[in-house]
Amino acid sequence: MTTAIILAGGLGTRLRAAVPDLPKPMAPVAGRPFLAHQMDFWLAQGVRRFILAVGYRHEVIVQHFGTRHGAGVLEYSVETEPLGTGGALRQAAQQLPPERPVLLLNGDTWFDVPLPALAARAAQLDADWCFALFRHDDPARYMGVDIGRDGRVRSLHAPGAPLANGGVVWFRPGALHGVKQPFGCTLSLETDVMPALLAQGQRFAGLEVPGKFIDIGIPADYHRAAGVVCPEPHPRSHTHAHLH
Repeated sequence: MTTAIILAGGLGTRLRAAVPDLPKPMAPVAGRPFLAHQMDFWLAQGVRRFILAVGYRHEVIVQHFGTRHGAGVLEYSVETEPLGTGGALRQAAQQLPPERPVLLLNGDTWFDVPLPALAARAAQLDADWCFALFRHDDPARYMGVDIGRDGRVRSLHAPGAPLANGGVVWFRPGALHGVKQPFGCTLSLETDVMPALLAQGQRFAGLEVPGKFIDIGIPADYHRAAGVVCPEPHPRSHTHAHLH
């Protein structure tokens, strides 16, 4: 079974003017929660299990979706206190087999990534982590990722680099065993966890993907999200990729 962990615990502070008092992934887009569109996209590529890492107002998400969405089974990893993106991922991943790869998704970003291509790049480079990257021209907003011509990541914090992490990551849960901080600590994936694991010698890979990308955490982008997300089955829906 193909599994995805979705980080869905964000406060949505920047969206409050447009979407008051809702967790970001529940922001309505074309009449449905953004999270529903996101799960539909990955269901169409063969994902059948979602672990939702939730925190702020998690009861709204649980009450809306319950334990199933379409053909997908939903489970919840609830933060009783804020753990940051790194702490939330560690908690959600603790029951997963260490070597069976899963997807990590941001609950407030949409990225049209072909799962077979991402899995193939990870397998090609025997990666512990493999990022779907998008090309950008806004270095003030996005931190660049530096990758070599072979697709291996050299730096996760490369100001001015034209590629950025799009919030779709293939990874082996066992890679998190390299985190040195005590379990339950508040950690950031971007600043605490991933740079440290890269420095330890874990294998990080990247794949540039030309598909549509949007981050609904910014009100201006949220208002144009309906024109980006696709409520119809993904055209690659018959090409189910297995992450193992």
